[in-house]
Amino acid sequence: MDRITNHSLRLPPLNALRAFEVAARQLSFAMAAKELHVTPAAISHQIKGLEEFLGHRLFRRLKRGLELTRAGRVLLPKLSEGFSRLGDAVEELRGIDEEGTLSVSVATSFATRWLAPRLHRFVGAHPELDVRINASTRLIDPSGDEFGAGDALADSPVEDADIVVRFGTGDYPGFRVDKLLAVAVTPMCSPRLAKSGGHPIRTAAALKHHVLIHDNVRYDDGRGLWDAWFEAAGMPGVDTSHGLRFSHAMLALEAAADGMGVALSMPVLAGSDLASGRLVAPLALPLPLKFGYYIVSGADTAERADVVAFRDWLFAEAKKT
Repeated sequence: MDRITNHSLRLPPLNALRAFEVAARQLSFAMAAKELHVTPAAISHQIKGLEEFLGHRLFRRLKRGLELTRAGRVLLPKLSEGFSRLGDAVEELRGIDEEGTLSVSVATSFATRWLAPRLHRFVGAHPELDVRINASTRLIDPSGDEFGAGDALADSPVEDADIVVRFGTGDYPGFRVDKLLAVAVTPMCSPRLAKSGGHPIRTAAALKHHVLIHDNVRYDDGRGLWDAWFEAAGMPGVDTSHGLRFSHAMLALEAAADGMGVALSMPVLAGSDLASGRLVAPLALPLPLKFGYYIVSGADTAERADVVAFRDWLFAEAKKT
């Protein structure tokens, strides 16, 4: 019989070929079923259909297990090679898809308030890169009682990204870590609220007459930020349990800009609003935090050219802040 080279020749179902390849390697339907996450009965059914399609028995069922027939021994090497080459092709294709792509994961408030207004400068300088930004609350280290200190690395700090900007302590063993920005918090509100006739905000004591706005950031020792701030301002014991509470710093800043109360937040996140006068910081009483913004990257990507370029750009932008 002449060798058939017509590529339109009808082939057996791929699932059946895969079931045979695994079962032949394992010489066990049960082990093949485990590897392919199906039942042994499903493997047996696939093999039976393949044998009928090919017109050859592929296994001998023995008391001590399975044995390949001559037809099975002929089929297995080329089939294994075929699946291996198919896997290589898929991996090569994935590499092509990812070439020129820089995946960046950033804490949500930082992405919205700091990175987004500046990102056009990096994109303009690197048109060859496809930059993908993922904003994530997981990039804020847990702290204090509510967030469980010590859980900062419960998840990988790089979140399957090439590079991340994380808000936390900077203690991430096994990763390259660079401090981007130190942070402090200070009271901020709308200009109208700061000058309100009844209780203009000229001293810390005036804040007792205003709505306090809280976000999800806590002080270094786990206390609420307002508690720590009032103590630093010489007013320990002020009742800070009242007010508005938000899950994100950006929501707290928006509420403050809308005149809903006074937020205790980071000027680094409110730069554009402070510059435009939408927000004001009426008291020169910043409270430094132990936490900061850190650039984190894996050992396998830290020195990649696009990662280095983005890291250097972040440092240059931070110097302007």
